[in-house]
Amino acid sequence: MKKHSKQLLLSAVFTVLLVSTLFAQPAQTLIEVNVAPDRGDWIYKAGEKVKFNLSVTKNNIPVQHISVRYEAGPEMMPPVTRGNLVLKNGTAVIDGGTLKEPGFLRCKVVAIYEGKEYVGLATAAFDPESIRPTTNEPGDFMQFWENAKAANAKIPMDAKMRLLPERCTEKVNVYEVGIQNYKIGSRLYGILSVPKGEGKYPAILRVPGAGVRPYNGDIANAERGVITLEIGIHGIPVTMDASVYENIRAAALDGYQNFNLDDRDRYYYKRVYLGCLRAVDFIFSLPEFDGSNIVVMGGSQGGALSIVTAALDSRIKGLVAFYPALADLTGYLHNRAGGWPHLFNEANLAFNNLPRKIETSKYYDVVNFARHLKVPGFYSWGFNDVTCPPTSTYSAYNVITAPKTLYLAEETGHWTYPEQWSKATTFALKLLGR
Repeated sequence: MKKHSKQLLLSAVFTVLLVSTLFAQPAQTLIEVNVAPDRGDWIYKAGEKVKFNLSVTKNNIPVQHISVRYEAGPEMMPPVTRGNLVLKNGTAVIDGGTLKEPGFLRCKVVAIYEGKEYVGLATAAFDPESIRPTTNEPGDFMQFWENAKAANAKIPMDAKMRLLPERCTEKVNVYEVGIQNYKIGSRLYGILSVPKGEGKYPAILRVPGAGVRPYNGDIANAERGVITLEIGIHGIPVTMDASVYENIRAAALDGYQNFNLDDRDRYYYKRVYLGCLRAVDFIFSLPEFDGSNIVVMGGSQGGALSIVTAALDSRIKGLVAFYPALADLTGYLHNRAGGWPHLFNEANLAFNNLPRKIETSKYYDVVNFARHLKVPGFYSWGFNDVTCPPTSTYSAYNVITAPKTLYLAEETGHWTYPEQWSKATTFALKLLGR
């Protein structure tokens, strides 16, 4: 019994670590800079004016006579207005102006207390469901991916599984798996968690956010009677010491998002997108799988991969995508925010603003996959995200014609509240009959 309790604790710890690493709420600071639009839903019509309510607090009490500077303008773009204020009573109202077209207007405030800067921001939406993407779909988009899928299908899967006894629980077996993908010798790795009881089970494919890291697997949902496979994307085992990933992240895979962007057939994400489909192949090969019910879920880069996988593989029954990355990448070329990894923003424009790179981006832009979705999806994000700006996520969301549910947590940035994950998990399990 003691051993079982310890195993359950480890399972819970693994799950908490996963969520806290990828979707952690920022820690509170001594001084809180609170900024919010003057409407409860943060949404305005184009041309309407927004005012931002500001308070600077310490121990939840307004800080008097504190100096702040502020700026406001379209998100991720140069500010239109700037100013300085001294808050006599710790509060103020800032005139944010307006947007004449659908989009997002952001107000950023920096307060200075005892020589240290504290930052707060808020982002008002203007007709967000009218935002249209700047990218366009190449005429041979789906044919390109059908050809890629056909070529990948010829590669033997050569699946290998290694039991991880230290991660197993009374109800679940946990494995590290390696699957051949993209070309002979190239492999995809992940953590597979399989319920021990007899019978057939539905499945969840968890696709990762950006970065290079180890993975722990989704043991909690496996204990609910669902096969779970959490994959990495870089073709390296996912159970090595953390220092190994730190070294790889800083060296060989530094800036992987830009690798071979000038060639649509060799761009880094081609192997990644096909790897997600190969992971689905692997799940369908498992004797414990029920042969039908599977959903895909992830956040950020994982949100993008959820949309891509569901668009390219008709076996997927539904998806969950938090603040999907890689959406409307060309936004910056049209004077508005583009999606992570910000291929064409000011920092990357000098070496990426080339016709071949722009054209390649269209074959990997999540917007163009979103157009082809046919299954139900749960989507969630906030307006303050500076990693995957809401202009870009709405660009993808608005072209989806399949059933879709959007759960907004307006004040969030590139993180989630537990309530968002709770609703997402409920959505996924309902699709799976759990």
